[in-house]
Amino acid sequence: MNRSVFPLPLVLMIALVGVMLAFTAPAFAQAESEPSGGEISLESDAPSDAAIARRIATIFGEIDTLSGVEISVEAGVVTLTGQTMTAEAASRAQALASRVEGVVTVENRIGRDVSVATRVAPAVGELETTLQDLVRVLPLLALAVAVFVVLSLLGWLLSRWDALWRVLTPNRFVAELVGSTVFGLFVVFGLVSALNLLDATAFLGALLGAAGVIGLAVGFAVKDTIENYIASIMLSIRQPFRPNDHVIIDGQEGRVIRLTSRATVLMTLEGNHLRLPNALVFKAVILNYTRNPERRFDFVLGVDPDDDPLSAVETGLSAMKRLGFVMTDPDPSAGIREVGDSTINLFFAGWIDQTRSDFNKSRSVAIATVKAALDQAGFTLPDPTYRLRIDSGVAPVAPAKATPVKPAEPKPVQPARTPTVDASDVAPDTSLAERVEEERREGKSGDLLSEDAPSE
Repeated sequence: MNRSVFPLPLVLMIALVGVMLAFTAPAFAQAESEPSGGEISLESDAPSDAAIARRIATIFGEIDTLSGVEISVEAGVVTLTGQTMTAEAASRAQALASRVEGVVTVENRIGRDVSVATRVAPAVGELETTLQDLVRVLPLLALAVAVFVVLSLLGWLLSRWDALWRVLTPNRFVAELVGSTVFGLFVVFGLVSALNLLDATAFLGALLGAAGVIGLAVGFAVKDTIENYIASIMLSIRQPFRPNDHVIIDGQEGRVIRLTSRATVLMTLEGNHLRLPNALVFKAVILNYTRNPERRFDFVLGVDPDDDPLSAVETGLSAMKRLGFVMTDPDPSAGIREVGDSTINLFFAGWIDQTRSDFNKSRSVAIATVKAALDQAGFTLPDPTYRLRIDSGVAPVAPAKATPVKPAEPKPVQPARTPTVDASDVAPDTSLAERVEEERREGKSGDLLSEDAPSE
């Protein structure tokens, strides 16, 4: 019996390799038969090159910026040539061409047109179009302007109708303010009407918004001026003082010249002009000496502590009552103010009519008269007396026997001289008031005060 030449294990190994090759061969064949990715397949129903070129040309013809682009198509490859004004237009042409059915790829060879004529022509064309539109809208624009002018003119005429505003508002300054407000309202109404005719209400909204922002900014910037203006309105309505009144405002004394839209002008007692901001005047404490013609003056005189103070009061009061400018209703008054270190201070007061007597003159005459009466009655008006004590620090020494000294003979007491007092020269000093009236006549147009307006 013959044995095989090849060992059995080797035969089995060869058989297994053969089986594996038999199963893997179809897979390799299938892999080799598939085309690689990205290849262009042939389609029987694909559009022709001419159809693609016509389609792209139709699209570019509807776009002004792409009208100068030339198209050529070969085997689905589109080549774009020509010129455009911007690089964005060239990129747009390439994007549109690539979206057309049947286009394989796009070759962008478009250049930029930098010629002056090409650049200027569109601007000229737009200008011509704008001019044509303006010519068409000229009648409507003329109507809008006419409406605005008519309404503004009507508002101006109403604002100048002083008689009407004086009837509605007796205060002249408020009347002017109302007239100006009416004029502003008519101007705004005319502007709104004109913009509505032109169908430009969106512009009106933007304009009003900008005006609001600007008005807010300006309001913060000029808030002091606005505060003065509002204070002027309130002062012109309230009238806390009249022209030529003698007042003290925030510690400043003088006579009122005029009230303007920004400040109150005073003439000080020295004849100088003083301008006070109306915002300060409106909030300040105002002392008016002219409003009440009756005014009281007072003063203090001291007598010796050894004198009878009640008798001195009676003597001084009787002297004041004899003065013709001192009013009897109310009567003058007097009393003991205080007991000082070396005097007893007496208080005297009297009333005068400022329309017939000057305050300072009357007070001066009254002081001189009362002092003369007290001197004539024997009362002493002493100077302050001080006692000084000096300690030397030396031990006290027994005093020597005093030698009697012959007392000096008393000097004869001279009768007190009564000064001559001219009690008739107390007429009011009108020099400052006359200067104020002269100032008012020169600048009367800017004055907001009125003699006829109500005053508080």
